[in-house]
Amino acid sequence: MISRNVVVIVIGMIGFIGLIGVTLAGCVGGGGRDTLEPALSAPPKAAPAAAAANKEGIKLFYARQWEAAKAKYEEAIKAQPTLAEAHYNLGLVYDALRDDKEARKHFVEAANLAPGNKAIWSSPALRQHGDVMANPKSGDFFSPGHH
Repeated sequence: MISRNVVVIVIGMIGFIGLIGVTLAGCVGGGGRDTLEPALSAPPKAAPAAAAANKEGIKLFYARQWEAAKAKYEEAIKAQPTLAEAHYNLGLVYDALRDDKEARKHFVEAANLAPGNKAIWSSPALRQHGDVMANPKSGDFFSPGHH
């Protein structure tokens, strides 16, 4: 008959091995957050090249291809530097990569470019990286130095 101590040790080892497996699975998965915030499409008035790059970035973002998504969002921003949605989406990529400084920079830029955009201003990702008001009005903004 197996003693109670042996059973406890075996159960403890199984739990420890399971914990290691979960940790390794997270590392192999390429890093990033478990739950992704929704990426934003470019508005109809966006420059076509910027909208196309942003759209491709969204596909790559949901495929968790962070570097490729980052390159597409940067391409969108180069084509249209005022495209708040591309800045926001780039912030999401940096957030997934756990680069808080760069994520904050792009979330702040997105918020400053689109003071009335509820999708950006009410985003948990933005709030995590900046001190923002719950109901911004046109012209309201916050700066990277404001915490």
